[in-house]
Amino acid sequence: MYANESDEILVNKFRLGDNKSFDAILLKYQQRVFSYILKMVKDQDLTNDIFQEVFIKVITSLKKDHYSHEGKLLSWILRIAHNQVIDHFRKDSKMPIAGRSPSLKDDFNIFDLLDLKEDSIEDIMVSKQIMEDVRLLVDELPEEQMEVVRMRYFLQMSFKDIADNTGVSINTSLGRMRYALINLRKLIEDKKLILTNS
Repeated sequence: MYANESDEILVNKFRLGDNKSFDAILLKYQQRVFSYILKMVKDQDLTNDIFQEVFIKVITSLKKDHYSHEGKLLSWILRIAHNQVIDHFRKDSKMPIAGRSPSLKDDFNIFDLLDLKEDSIEDIMVSKQIMEDVRLLVDELPEEQMEVVRMRYFLQMSFKDIADNTGVSINTSLGRMRYALINLRKLIEDKKLILTNS
């Protein structure tokens, strides 16, 4: 009965008090949302916690009519998931894109936060455009910041290797990365770029 309903109908039924409609939405998208969160936080338990927070927020937002149907329910839910991950790192004082997380040295990649790939031709084209936008933004950074971003994200170098190659300490390299990412965020806001393909 519910499996063939459109997202719009399911949302409307849920708003009218039909809780099984929400179960159908959850069943439809839970795997993709869970995988998306796991890809960003790389921790199963933390993913479970954030996943639950996301769907509590989805329920609340739908009940308050904070979602207007545009045929993009999954994109909207993933945006909530993305924001919940960012909020978690902020609260935990380990916001990776501010350069404070120890794990930044090994496995954090800013492009994981920008990466929302699906397999359609359109999504692949958008992903390529996002990467191109990021490369152009990097070119606008001060020389020292541009150098560390290129080494880290385009050459996949560790911060130790970056420090050795640039003749500065690891802390200095991390500091340059932190300022580079702050500046990139400002550039993204100034240019009103959208760095997800949702």
